[in-house]
Amino acid sequence: MNKLELKGDWNILKGHLKQKWADLTDDDLVYSEGQQDELLGRIQKRTGETREAVESSISDYLTAIRIASDSTH
Repeated sequence: MNKLELKGDWNILKGHLKQKWADLTDDDLVYSEGQQDELLGRIQKRTGETREAVESSISDYLTAIRIASDSTH
């Protein structure tokens, strides 16, 4: 997952992450450029998932968002 991917679709992605992990709060999902590791750490701490699992979920959601976006254009 790269920073541009995350930044571009962040608002959509936040909704998906909250659906997957209902314990996440808006404070957990604050994303600032250059703070990707901190964001992943907050999600890990709140969910108990491994970093790899969190990154995989985010990557899967980003792929789904892009596919949906491409199919509407």
